[in-house]
Amino acid sequence: MSTLFAFLHHLCAFTLVAAVAIEFTLVRQELTVASARRLQATDAVLGVAAGALLIIGLLRVFYFEKGASYYFHSHAFLTKFSLFIIIGLLSIVPTREFLSWRGAIKAGQVPSVDAGKLRRVTAVIHAELAAIVVILLCAAIMARGGWV
Repeated sequence: MSTLFAFLHHLCAFTLVAAVAIEFTLVRQELTVASARRLQATDAVLGVAAGALLIIGLLRVFYFEKGASYYFHSHAFLTKFSLFIIIGLLSIVPTREFLSWRGAIKAGQVPSVDAGKLRRVTAVIHAELAAIVVILLCAAIMARGGWV
């Protein structure tokens, strides 16, 4: 069971990273109806991957790995988990923006986006990518038993 949950955890993590990278690419291109739809779909995949990653990760912490007391005393884990929560909170900004486009997309129109909002969404996605890099560093540190 532990191997299955490790596999699912990694699958969700890689899906999340891919979705953020796709959002990063799409948000920097000219906005069209098609790219707006892709952003919405990618954001939905990101949300599902993040939710599954959280649930599977917590199941691993509490039931399938070294136990909660080990993880909650690890600075690397606490940093990794905190950054994951921060990314989740930050992702509310692009998600709200992408969801606000539903009416325009349904009408076959390019959503009108304020330049300031688009810069904010882009900045949030950049911050998410930067936080993911630190999460990966923390995962490597944890795999070596460091920063306990």
